[in-house]
Amino acid sequence: MSTKFRIGLAQLISPPGDVSGNRRRSTVAAIELFELGADVVVLPEMCVPWYSDDPETLAELAEPIDGETVTAWQEAARSYGGIVVGGFCERGARGDSSGVSLYNSAVAVGADGVLGHYRKLHLFATEKHCFQPGDLGLPTFDTPLGRMGMCVCYDLRFVEVVRVLALCGADLICVPTAWVRGFDHSDAVADALIPQAQGALLQANLNQVFMACASQVGVHGKLGFLGSSILSNAYGRVLAGPASTQEPELLTAEVDLADARTAQARSPLIQPRRDRRTDVYGVSLDGREL
Repeated sequence: MSTKFRIGLAQLISPPGDVSGNRRRSTVAAIELFELGADVVVLPEMCVPWYSDDPETLAELAEPIDGETVTAWQEAARSYGGIVVGGFCERGARGDSSGVSLYNSAVAVGADGVLGHYRKLHLFATEKHCFQPGDLGLPTFDTPLGRMGMCVCYDLRFVEVVRVLALCGADLICVPTAWVRGFDHSDAVADALIPQAQGALLQANLNQVFMACASQVGVHGKLGFLGSSILSNAYGRVLAGPASTQEPELLTAEVDLADARTAQARSPLIQPRRDRRTDVYGVSLDGREL
């Protein structure tokens, strides 16, 4: 099996109030990237319906995992024999009389259906007033192209997330994001990496994984999205991007997941994963030491 394939990043504007348009835009972007040769397409966080922390609005617009949006993405993936990873507002059953639960979710779909399903673990700011914390753990999943994992935006600020996904065998981590201004008390500077993108590159290097981050962009009321979508190799080097801080953009680049294995052994005496001192410290997932 070839370890080489092409990844596409769709940096999008998802205007509030246009759920059907945002569903169409995300699906068209995926198709355009497939037409450009991408095998895996990554879409932003909450690109459908749009990024919001208003529970009343989202309760009406949230979709189940088999709703219109995921179905549209799956049909695009099936048509081109590829994989789509994207973020959406998921409706889940609460299991009691209190109604539905809302999740800031990501899904990976291929020709045969859902490959991976993730609910954001670390809720950002007022997301805590809207969404339920993720309850699906940190899943990794096998695909015809290799083993992948997912997380969403603010999850990247918790170094255990990428480390766990890497130790569970993911060679590629797809990250739908909606990177916002103000978090790092610094503005985007032309031709410079924003702090969020810098962090993604660093974690790719430290964990020897490819990182594909697709962000929303544009200004919606008080929210300003930074764009800057980026694809990193397993050494923390930029393969595509950073995308514009102002405009939507489509990016593609070829990857070779075999490089993730090579990056784990920098020399006979420098092997970052084997050099971990698990007798002193450790990380676990669902009670299992990694």
